[in-house]
Amino acid sequence: MKIGILSGSHRNDSQSEKIARYAAAQLDKKGLCDETYLFSLADNPLPFWDEGLWTGDPKWEEAIGELRSELNSCDGFIVVTPEWHGMVPSGLKNLFLLFPGTGELAHKPALIVSVSGGAGGGAYPVAELRMSSYKNSRICYMPEHLIVRNAGKVFNEDSAENDDSQHDYLNARLTYCLEMLGEYTRAFQQIRASGKTSLENYSNGM
Repeated sequence: MKIGILSGSHRNDSQSEKIARYAAAQLDKKGLCDETYLFSLADNPLPFWDEGLWTGDPKWEEAIGELRSELNSCDGFIVVTPEWHGMVPSGLKNLFLLFPGTGELAHKPALIVSVSGGAGGGAYPVAELRMSSYKNSRICYMPEHLIVRNAGKVFNEDSAENDDSQHDYLNARLTYCLEMLGEYTRAFQQIRASGKTSLENYSNGM
């Protein structure tokens, strides 16, 4: 079982990537999957969508062929997104545009992890991803999600930089979410194996 982790921040040394790497380490430490794949949008910008994606322009195979192969091989996902001006970053939304109705994400469970530097943010990206990123990709967000507020004070390698009460709570909550993701992922393997999730006739959602 392979879990893909998508870190949606364009920034270098971002809190989102820090948390994505922490989640990957916890999956490995707790034996919740056989393999992880981490894709970060920092220093790795994807071209913005254009119609060449539909017409077979070879530039797209060069740009996203390797990523497509990795996503195809994943059984479930963690989508880590910062909150920028109350929104999901454009690069992360663009990623979903690049894999519409082609099956890389389809009928695979995903955990949303939203990241905020402040004490009250993080909810808007959860709502945005649930509303607008699943229709054609067919990614299946779990009912559970995680909002990491005051992100600079938790999940740090140097424990002295953590606020213990926040870190301990969020670490336990993350474990709960990851264990649930593992169960969803195993269940969805059976769903995809049923043959009832074919995109051949209906590649786009309604």
